Amino acid sequence: MSNPETLPIESRYLAVNGHRLHYIDQGNGNPVVFLHGNPTWSYTFRNIIPYVERSHRCIAVDLIGMGRSDKPDIGYTFLEHVDYVTRFIEQLELTDIVLVGHDWGAAIGLHYAMNHPDKIKAVAMLEPQALYPNAAWSDFSPPEAVPLFQQLRDPLEGWPFMRDNSVFVEGMTSTIINRPISPEEHENYREPVRNPEDRKPMWVFPNQIPIEGRPTEVVDAVNARNAWFTSTPIPKLLFYATPGCTVREPQLDWCREQLSNLTLCDIGRGFHHLAEENPHAVGRELQRWLQQVNGSEDSSGVS
Repeated sequence: MSNPETLPIESRYLAVNGHRLHYIDQGNGNPVVFLHGNPTWSYTFRNIIPYVERSHRCIAVDLIGMGRSDKPDIGYTFLEHVDYVTRFIEQLELTDIVLVGHDWGAAIGLHYAMNHPDKIKAVAMLEPQALYPNAAWSDFSPPEAVPLFQQLRDPLEGWPFMRDNSVFVEGMTSTIINRPISPEEHENYREPVRNPEDRKPMWVFPNQIPIEGRPTEVVDAVNARNAWFTSTPIPKLLFYATPGCTVREPQLDWCREQLSNLTLCDIGRGFHHLAEENPHAVGRELQRWLQQVNGSEDSSGVS
């Protein structure tokens, strides 16, 4: 399965801001919108969606510039991604949405949710990025990655380093630690970024992490988001692993202290790509939690 075109999914496209966003749309019922992070695409949810599509409409979109979506010459900032995802959801006229976000997909989804709380039923997060601004590099998680991220944020060295090395995609073999990633799977992640110039989104995301007050617009956005997120009673589900990456004990403590109606799910050993490391644990718990969120209405559709 070395070519993504052979994947057993039906590709759909929707024009947003004059560019095509690729997405998959499977199942029936209330929508569950899956938002991937860096450096992946909707492919990362392939083993989770089968658990959910029995009772829900599962929509997984590739962020602009990633996966099979178009790769225009834009900034790829956090707020640009929010705009594309917002318009995508609006064009599909989705309501009663459950958001499932990994990494930056969680942050993007939560920002949409803050702006459209009447459309959101619940949120689930896997290793979410930017839970809160990092006041200092000493707050960054994981601490062992600080030198790498500082290099990626260097205005002279950062882009050439990512462009020439495809750091996060090539590093997937070491960040998927609960199981080996197969050569075929790795090729499916390499495919969208074979052209070095298409690696810009992978590089911009590390530069958008709110650290030491920068970027100011992301710090402000996350603080505004958290004013809503820490007060809303909607159901929340957080998947985490050991040792984890962006979510370790300080982040777990923040969630326990700040978030109401929170369910925590430990999937066991894992690092960052939880949808690859233990997809069946994630799928089963997501299915169970959705039944709980929806009450008895889903029980007949889930085995």
